[in-house]
Amino acid sequence: MRIAIVSTVFLAACTPGANHLGNPLFLPVNGISSVFQNAAYAERRGAVEVQVKSNGPAILREIEAGGGPELGRAMDIAGVPPGDRPALMTQLRADYGLYSTNVEALITALMVYGG
Repeated sequence: MRIAIVSTVFLAACTPGANHLGNPLFLPVNGISSVFQNAAYAERRGAVEVQVKSNGPAILREIEAGGGPELGRAMDIAGVPPGDRPALMTQLRADYGLYSTNVEALITALMVYGG
C-alpha cells in the first residue's frame, strides 16, 4: 500500500502540466545548470561593462550619431541579435539623457537586448 502511495506522488510530480518549478526529479540538474548559466551571464556582463566603461565617451557619441564601431562591439559582446539592433538604437537614442549620466543603465539595456 505504501509503495502505491509513494509511486502515485512521484508520478503526480512528473505531470506534463506547466508549473514554476518544473519536474522535481530534475531539480539537482537544473540547479547545476543554473550555476553555469549565471557564471556565463556574469562573464558576458563583465565584458560589456569593460567595453562600455573603457569607451564611454565614444559610445555616447555613437548613440547620438546612430551607430559606430565601439557601440557595435558592445552589442556584439552583449549578444544583441542583428535584427534587434535597430530597435535598441531607437531606445538608446530616446533615453540618451539617462545613459549619458548612468553607465550602469546603458550596460543593463545592452544586456537586456542581448538576452
